[in-house]
Amino acid sequence: MGQNSSRNSGMTRIIRVLVVGAGCRGQIYSRFAFIHPERMEVVGVADPRKFARTELQRQHNILDKNVFEDWHKMVEREKFADAVLICTPDRLHKEPTMAFAMKGYHILLEKPMATTAEDCKAIVEVCNRSGVMLSVGHVLRYDPTIHQIKELIDIGVIGDLIHIQHLEPVGAYHFAHSYVRGNWRNESESSFSLLAKSCHDIDLIHHWAGPRRWVKISSFGSLSHFRKESKPAGAADRCLDCSVEKDCPYSACKIYLDSVKEGNTGFPVSVICQNSYPDIESVTEVLRTGPYGRCVYECDNDVCSNQVVNLEFEGGMTAAFTMIAFTEKICQRKTTIYGSKGELSYDGNEIRVFDFLTQGSTRYTPSKDSPIHSGMSGHGGADYHLMDAFISAVANNDPSLIRSGLEETLMSHLLVFEAERSRLESRVVYCGDT
Repeated sequence: MGQNSSRNSGMTRIIRVLVVGAGCRGQIYSRFAFIHPERMEVVGVADPRKFARTELQRQHNILDKNVFEDWHKMVEREKFADAVLICTPDRLHKEPTMAFAMKGYHILLEKPMATTAEDCKAIVEVCNRSGVMLSVGHVLRYDPTIHQIKELIDIGVIGDLIHIQHLEPVGAYHFAHSYVRGNWRNESESSFSLLAKSCHDIDLIHHWAGPRRWVKISSFGSLSHFRKESKPAGAADRCLDCSVEKDCPYSACKIYLDSVKEGNTGFPVSVICQNSYPDIESVTEVLRTGPYGRCVYECDNDVCSNQVVNLEFEGGMTAAFTMIAFTEKICQRKTTIYGSKGELSYDGNEIRVFDFLTQGSTRYTPSKDSPIHSGMSGHGGADYHLMDAFISAVANNDPSLIRSGLEETLMSHLLVFEAERSRLESRVVYCGDT
C-alpha cells in the first residue's frame, strides 16, 4: 500500500520552470532542481526584492535576461518555459496565475489559491479554458502517511466512516512569528488564519470524506491573548528595549537573536532578513527597526488564534477540526477517524488502526522516500513529493499525477470560506446558502 513514485514514469525531458516570488516557498520548491537536474531546471525568476531574486539567480545560474523585478515583464515575453511556480503573497495569487495560464504555462500555485471564493473560481475557470494543469500547494496531500490514511479508509479497514477529529497545533512561537508579527498577522494584508494556515486541514477532511457532499458547517473562533490588554506591566514596545523580556515566552530576542547566536540561519531567522544573509548584526537591526522586533502585545494583528470548525456530510458523517496557537508541538497534526469496524489514529508519526472485532491494533509507518538533507524535508517530506508529482505530470502530460488539482481543491477552499462565514455571522451555514 506504499506510495508509487512518479519518478518512474518514463520522463524524457527536462522541465523548464519559472519562479514568481523568490521567498521561502519559492526557494524550497525550486530546490527540486538541485536534487533532479535531469528533470527540472529553473530558468527565470521574478521578485520585487533585489536580494531575493539575485540569490535565486545565483543558486540556479539564471541568465540576466530572465531575471525580473516585475512578473508582468516576464509574462509579456514569448513563452520560454514549461511551467511556473507562483509563490507570491496570498493576495497576489490571482493575477499572475491567470496571466501565466492564458500564456500556456502549467502552474504550481502556493496555497491558498486566492483570498476570495470568486477569485478561486476565476482561477479554476481560466486554467480549464487555457488547457493548463494547476497544482495547488496542499502539500499534506503528498505526505506518504497522510496518503496511506486515505488508502486505508478507501479499502474499508475501519468500515463506514462515522466521524473525523482533527487537530492542528500551530505552535506558540510559530504563531507569534507568522500570525502576530509576520506576513499573515492582518486579514486586510493577507487573509484570515483559517484560510492562511488551515486550508490544508479542511482540505484533508474533505479529501478523507470522499464523495460525500457536505450538508452544513459551523465555526467559532477568536483572537486570544495577543492583545494590548494582555501586555505585562513595564513591557516596552520593542523586545530589545524591554525590561521584562527575559520573562516573556514570545520574546523576539529569544526567537531570533538567540537562535542566530546558536548558528541557526534557517527558519524563522531567514524569513526576517529579506535584504541580507542573517547574522547577529543583521538580525539585531531587523529587531530594532522592523515588524519582527515588536512586542506581541503591540502589533496590528487581528487574525484568530483559536478556531473550531464542525461539519456534517451526507449520510450523517461528521467532522470536527481545531486550530490552536498555544501548543508545544509545531504543526504536528493529530487525527482520529472513527468507523463502524474500527478506529484509526495518527499522531504525526505513525498510523494506528484498532479493530473492533479482533480487539487488536495494527501500526503503519510508511517510508517517507524523500532525499535526506535536500532542503525539501518540510511537511514530512511532502514538499519534495508535491514537486515530484507536479514535474512528472508536466513531463508526461498527465494531470492524474496531481493530487491537489482543480475541482477538488476549489471545493475544499469554498468550505473554508463557508466556515469563516459561519464564524462571522454566528450561525450554521447550509450547503447551497447564498
